[in-house]
Amino acid sequence: MAVVITDDNFDELVLRSDKLVLLDFWADWCSPCKMVSPVVEELYKDYKDIAVIAKIDAERNPETSKKYGICNIPALLFFKNGEIVDRQIGAAPKSTLVEKLSKQLI
Repeated sequence: MAVVITDDNFDELVLRSDKLVLLDFWADWCSPCKMVSPVVEELYKDYKDIAVIAKIDAERNPETSKKYGICNIPALLFFKNGEIVDRQIGAAPKSTLVEKLSKQLI
């Protein structure tokens, strides 16, 4: 299961991570989020040894959502060394996310 991020553990698990982080901003009511969720879980299984694949409930964690200007979900942000290096707004196929992950893992 993807790592669960909250406002409280965001700095420790995302910004201070020594691995690439893919963070999925989602909400219970969001249909496109429900389409992306199984893909994120697959990515977790595929990349858990070399990247942090994580999810954050955008509504229950307003501080982080506001900090990164999350207005549309799903929003998938890629962090490397505490900085955003890529993003995907809206649902995307697994191949798109794998391409973005691979690009950052080089």
